[in-house]
Amino acid sequence: MKMSTSSPEAVKKLLENMQTDLRSLSMECKKKFPPVKEAAESGIVKIKTIAARNTDILAALKENSSEVVQPFLMGCGTKEPKITQLCLAAIQRLMSHEVVSEAAAGNIINMLWQLMENGLEELKLLQTVLVLLTTNTVVHDEVLSKAIVLCFRLHFTKDNITNNTAAATVRQVVTVVFERMVAEDERFKGIVEHPPPVQGNTNRRSVSTLRPSAKDAYMLFQDLCQLVNADAPYWLVGMTEMTRTFGLELLESVLNDFPGVFLQHQEFSFLLKERVCPLVIKLFSPNIKFRQGSSSAASPVPVEKPYFPICMRLLRVVSVLIKHFYSLLVTECEIFLSLLVKFLDGEKPQWLRAVAVESVHRLCVQPHLLRSFCQSYDMKQHSTKVFRDIVNALGSFIQSLFIVPNAGNAAAVSAPAGGSGSGVQGAAQGGPGAGGVSGNLTTQAAFEYRGTWIPLMTVSVQGSAKATYLEMLDKVEPPSIPEGYAMSVAFSALLDLVRGITTMIERELSAEEEAAAEFREAHPDQEWQPQPGAHLVWEEMVNACWCGLLAALSLLLDASTDETATENILKAELTMASLCGRLGLVTPRDAFITAICKASLPPHYALTVLSSNAASLSSKAYSIQGQSVQIISPSSESHQQVVAVGQPLSAQPQGTVVLTAKNIQCMRTLLNLAHCHGAVLGTSWQLVLATLQHLVWILGLKPGVGGALKPGRAVEGPSTVLTTAVMTDLPVISNILSRLFESSQYLDDVSLHHLINALCSLSLEAMEMAYGNNKEPSLFAVAKLLETGLVNMDRIEILWRPLTGHLLEKVCQHPNSRMREWGAEALTALIKAGLAFKHDPPLAQNQRLQLLLLNPLKELSNVLHADIRQKQLESVLQILQSQGDSLGPGWPLVLGVIGAIRNDQGESLIRTAFQCLQLVVTDFLPTMPCTCLQIVVDVAGSFGLQNQELNISLTSIGLLWNISDYFFQRGETITLELEREEEALQKQAQEKGETLNRPFHPAPPFDCLWLCLYAKLGELCVDPRPAVRKSAGQTLFSTIAAHGTLLQQPTWHIVVWKVLFHLLDCVRTSSTTADKEKIESGGGNILIHHSRDTAEKQWAETWVLTLAGVARIFNTRRYLLQQLGDFFEAWEVLLNHIQSAALSKNNEVSLAALKSFQEILQIVTPVKDSDKAGDALAAMGVPPVLIDPISASGPGRPLLRSDSLVERLTRYNGAELQAPPPGEESALEDSALWWSAWNTWYRTGTDSTRPPSGPAEKLSFIPSQPYLTALIQIFPALYQHIKANFSMEDLKKLGVILHGAVSVPISSDASPFILPSYTEAVLTSLQEAVLTALDVLQKAICVGPENLQVMYPAIFEQLLLFVEFSCKPPQYGRMETKHVANAKYNQAEWVALNYVPFAERSLEVVVDLYHKTACHKAVINEKVLQNIIKTLRMPLGLKYACPSESTWKLAVSSLLKVLSIGLPVARQHASSGKFDTMWPELANAFEDFLFTKSTPPDNLSIQEFQKNEAIDVEVVQLISTEILPFANFIPKDFVGQIMAMLNKGSIHSQSPSFTEAEIDVRMREEFSKVCFETLLQFSFSNKVSTPQEGYISRMALSVLLKRSQDVLRRYVEDERLSGRCPLPRQQVTEIIFVLKAISTLMDSLKKTQPENVDGNTWAQVIALYPTLVECITCSSSEVSSALKEALGPFKDFMQPPVSRVQNGES
Repeated sequence: MKMSTSSPEAVKKLLENMQTDLRSLSMECKKKFPPVKEAAESGIVKIKTIAARNTDILAALKENSSEVVQPFLMGCGTKEPKITQLCLAAIQRLMSHEVVSEAAAGNIINMLWQLMENGLEELKLLQTVLVLLTTNTVVHDEVLSKAIVLCFRLHFTKDNITNNTAAATVRQVVTVVFERMVAEDERFKGIVEHPPPVQGNTNRRSVSTLRPSAKDAYMLFQDLCQLVNADAPYWLVGMTEMTRTFGLELLESVLNDFPGVFLQHQEFSFLLKERVCPLVIKLFSPNIKFRQGSSSAASPVPVEKPYFPICMRLLRVVSVLIKHFYSLLVTECEIFLSLLVKFLDGEKPQWLRAVAVESVHRLCVQPHLLRSFCQSYDMKQHSTKVFRDIVNALGSFIQSLFIVPNAGNAAAVSAPAGGSGSGVQGAAQGGPGAGGVSGNLTTQAAFEYRGTWIPLMTVSVQGSAKATYLEMLDKVEPPSIPEGYAMSVAFSALLDLVRGITTMIERELSAEEEAAAEFREAHPDQEWQPQPGAHLVWEEMVNACWCGLLAALSLLLDASTDETATENILKAELTMASLCGRLGLVTPRDAFITAICKASLPPHYALTVLSSNAASLSSKAYSIQGQSVQIISPSSESHQQVVAVGQPLSAQPQGTVVLTAKNIQCMRTLLNLAHCHGAVLGTSWQLVLATLQHLVWILGLKPGVGGALKPGRAVEGPSTVLTTAVMTDLPVISNILSRLFESSQYLDDVSLHHLINALCSLSLEAMEMAYGNNKEPSLFAVAKLLETGLVNMDRIEILWRPLTGHLLEKVCQHPNSRMREWGAEALTALIKAGLAFKHDPPLAQNQRLQLLLLNPLKELSNVLHADIRQKQLESVLQILQSQGDSLGPGWPLVLGVIGAIRNDQGESLIRTAFQCLQLVVTDFLPTMPCTCLQIVVDVAGSFGLQNQELNISLTSIGLLWNISDYFFQRGETITLELEREEEALQKQAQEKGETLNRPFHPAPPFDCLWLCLYAKLGELCVDPRPAVRKSAGQTLFSTIAAHGTLLQQPTWHIVVWKVLFHLLDCVRTSSTTADKEKIESGGGNILIHHSRDTAEKQWAETWVLTLAGVARIFNTRRYLLQQLGDFFEAWEVLLNHIQSAALSKNNEVSLAALKSFQEILQIVTPVKDSDKAGDALAAMGVPPVLIDPISASGPGRPLLRSDSLVERLTRYNGAELQAPPPGEESALEDSALWWSAWNTWYRTGTDSTRPPSGPAEKLSFIPSQPYLTALIQIFPALYQHIKANFSMEDLKKLGVILHGAVSVPISSDASPFILPSYTEAVLTSLQEAVLTALDVLQKAICVGPENLQVMYPAIFEQLLLFVEFSCKPPQYGRMETKHVANAKYNQAEWVALNYVPFAERSLEVVVDLYHKTACHKAVINEKVLQNIIKTLRMPLGLKYACPSESTWKLAVSSLLKVLSIGLPVARQHASSGKFDTMWPELANAFEDFLFTKSTPPDNLSIQEFQKNEAIDVEVVQLISTEILPFANFIPKDFVGQIMAMLNKGSIHSQSPSFTEAEIDVRMREEFSKVCFETLLQFSFSNKVSTPQEGYISRMALSVLLKRSQDVLRRYVEDERLSGRCPLPRQQVTEIIFVLKAISTLMDSLKKTQPENVDGNTWAQVIALYPTLVECITCSSSEVSSALKEALGPFKDFMQPPVSRVQNGES
């Protein structure tokens, strides 16, 4: 507007308009009013002049405005309506362009006043005044007051429109005056003024200090007060009349719109205090004094009865005063408020109470104001408790409405019971005055109490006090108040009060908390000190109002029939409860909560917690201004919709109880309270939870997984009835219930503890109820404890102990199984969740927390109920499966739980526990701390020892093996960790001054682990059940064998003495005392093999295993053990065990003992020099494995793992396999060990092979063949170690044992397994062993020092003894033995073995040995060769009569081999005479064999015979090569015997008759021929080097010639006799041979030096001639041609005799 009025266009337009106006005016006045016309015309000139001369036209206009306005004022003076209107319009135009000066304005007002007095153009006047005052500020002081009075006067005209317009104008003008003052203050804001001090205490404050506008405003306000008080105004001169109502309205509007003016200027504040307040109080008096129904006495105030318009306006003024100027008028407000409270009194008129309630409502929506009241009054001593009174007054006001008969509708309209919809909207549509029900849309919302029915209307939006009657400024008579209006306002006021206070305090609390948080961040080291004042105020406010609020709200809640109203009441109670909680005001908090709880439960429901609380409450009556007001007890007749019928939760069965929709609604509020404000509930959790528990029970909700409650089956007794309405609610309620406990995660620690404690005590009550009956228990508390625990995992520590303690000690031990089961469910679920939760720091780093979590799991082991244990173990299994990797320090607890098994527990428990253990061993050994490994061993052991379930025992032994394997693989890491742990413990122990206490202490920790494992297995090895013993034994020895390298040396001492020998002792004792009774077949259909059908036999098996295991350890760990100080003692003990087992009468045990003996002797002592032991053995030819193959795959063999054990051992413990360099002492010690072993062997051998001395019938026990075999097989290994000192004495002892062993017969039923069929020439393994033993001996002698060689003869002697067995089997005591071929296998007889193969093998050994030893002194001196020949004579002589044909053949070939070696030796030593006795023996042997007395069997075939003849021939060949050529070293008579023998052999025809013998001899044609050839060969020799040689030649030659003569003669004779018949083939051949021999002889003689040929020889040769000649007649052509050749050479003899004589002489 401003812009547009000063723009050039606007100015131009203004000038034009003004000129137009002036022209119009002059036109109108031309006739009647010429002066005016002239003025108008000169005005036109004036304007034009101004316009022409000035640049700023508007300013110039304003300067001259008095003159410019003059024509128009004159025009108004005409009082001619048309002219007046035109002029007023023109004046307004000037005003709007602000070209009116102060003087002009004064003139205008004066002119308007005249018009007013004449009653002309009243509306236009008002308009003009308004324009004048609003467009500029030129009007002041008297002019202004005149303008205002003018408006006031127009307000009181007869014309209604004028009156109203004037009223509006007055209001606007008053506002303008004050707005000017505000603008003026704004302009001078920066300038500080010091007002002159006020002199004296004048009643009228000096106005001189005020600025112009302020002064106007002051004068105006002061006069308004004067007017309302019916006094004369000071400034508004000219007022004629005035009404109080209008004055009050104006006062109210000024106070309300310009509070700043009064607060900033002392002068104005003074007016308020001195004028306004006394005025109000004075005007109130009729209302105060008035009592309804009493006639009013004469009163100084003219109005006897309270007058509605004034009263209502006064209350409005009071509201404004309190709202804006409370701080200035503390005392005055106290009076106002007290009045207000009084006006609520029941004796006051209805309308007064209504407007009072509206006023109170206005206060209630201003919480800060309420707080000020509280601070200013309630908290001051000796002051009215205004705030409390206001609240209490509201409360008693509401109560009075229900009680005072004429307040409500006494007829108790039985309104339909509270519908589901909210009646609020319905009421709203009817408007506040409508009351009752509008239309049939919804049920009217209402309160109903003991027959009083009060409808509820919507009076205002929440939080704003929109009054109805305080706004009725046009009503003069009190209006009729609709029923329920006052109640509705009071109700709103109550709700707004609660909402306002709580919101305000909570906002401030939050702000304070934020400040505290910021402060803590900034100064973490300092304590935050809150301002105490604020808290005191808040507490005082709550303390002041809670009683009244609770009384009113409880009553309303009880009476409410409308869901929305109920909701609002509940919300108010809830916010109050929460606020009290936050402020720590326990009593009011509990009181509000109790109210909600009671409203949730059926009426008169017996719940002790609530009744005790309510009792303490109901005694608190409260007073309003000294009058006591009683809290009304709730009524139970409220007409409510029943939605559920259920059973009360109590120990004694009772009837049913009903729940209404309102109960459910309250329950939801309760849930909401707990959910959102749990943190402030503290001890009242008890109330809340107890109530919820009962409700849950009545509704039949049962806990499900994780503790959430779900609608369950109806319990026994009258079933729970639920309407569909509540059925749809149940899931929601159940959900909220769960969310309630979920939200416990947002509670602080203290609140959480309150919650847990409350749940625990609830649970205790439920348990009490569940005792002694098996009614379904209430599981609410347990389920919710679980839920609470689950959501608070992040700080589980603080609630774990109370939580689990309660579940463990109380719930899990409860006799009611359902209760118990839930306790266990809750506990295990919590533990599982706790372990699974991602804590911060993680559990792995928070050992204490982890142990805390696991501890209850362990505690469960003390519960005796099997169902609980089952649950416990199942959860262990789940924990392992999900958290096994991260249990860390929790392992001991978990393992403790798994291992807490007893034999009296059922199989299923043991089985579950065992599953856990298996899982641990297979998956979790690497993740657990090594200190727990020992516990794992113990636990596994305890499963082995339990006797409920054999399979578990066996499997647990398998687990122990796996564990040992794990120890082995992870040895290094385990050792490190254990040693670290040990150091720590050691330190602790030292600090406490104790000694470290753990099993096997001095051994290092890792070794102790092994020792514990061994000890456990040791216990299992003597378990009463054979299967367990067997398995444990195998495992024990396997682990020691496979993993023993890891142990440190001293630990082995413990292993040997405390584990192994202890075990052997136990087993030996048990075995020797075991029962020999036959065990009937095991349970049902399990068959027991006959070899195990007595306890004794079963123990025998154990003994075998144990002994073998110990022996194997001694074998494999020899070097290690030897370094122990007492190895020799240990060795002796072991040998003693072996001996006692070997001499046991149980075949199985004794044989096994020998196997063990073999095993420990297989240890090879390191050979000096660099030889490795193995090579030394190989050099001696000892077969590497002496152990019988039976045991090789037997039980208890160490199972080699993927990487070979040896590699692993070397990798882990390199020192193990390198033998320590044997010093002298170790060699000595070794020999001691071995001699000790030899003594054991000797004792065992002697005892077991000694033939029985008594009569044959009494024979008790004969050792078996395998046993003897094993026994003998031990010797070679043993001998290796004792050979250095092995004496002849020892050799003899050995011989006795060997001989004894070979002589033992076999039982016929065993013979088929041991003996080969008789015809096969195979040695039994025993015989093999015997020979091996001797073989080892002789080989040792062979490589040993010379002094050992004296033993050779003894060995030969032993062997030759065995050779004799071929013809003469040995005797065993006096036993009758049958030849094996005649034995009947099915009879218990003793059978002698077939010794032939054995004897023959012995013979081969003899030959072989002799081959090596023929030259040895001892062999020569002891006449070994003679003994051999002597022994061989027996089979050689028997020849065909031998038991086995092979014998004599072998004897011959052996003889030949022996002689081929021995004869050269004998010749060598011919002179010494050591062989003299041998020759005759040899000659006899030849004689016996070549010309045997036994006849060949009839069935001998020609081929066979020829083979045999070939053998004979070989003998002759031996003679020809080995004996005869060396005749000069051989006794003559021996040579003679040989020659005679050859002769005998070469002559066919010893007797002329054809006897059988003749045929026999004749059939050995080849033999004869060889004999003859031999004779021939030795008849002469080219070079006779010694007389001896010549002698043998001569002898041979004469024999030969004699033999030729004989043959020839016989041939001639035979030929003659035979006539035509040809002679037999042989004879012809023979003669041809002889003839050839003669020709050969002649050749030879010719070549020989004549002097070498004996004269006799010549004679004999020549003597042949006649005989040859006689043969010429023979018929055979072959003979003839041979004869020719023979005769030929004789020509050399045809010489003169002279030469012969010469020859002869020479």
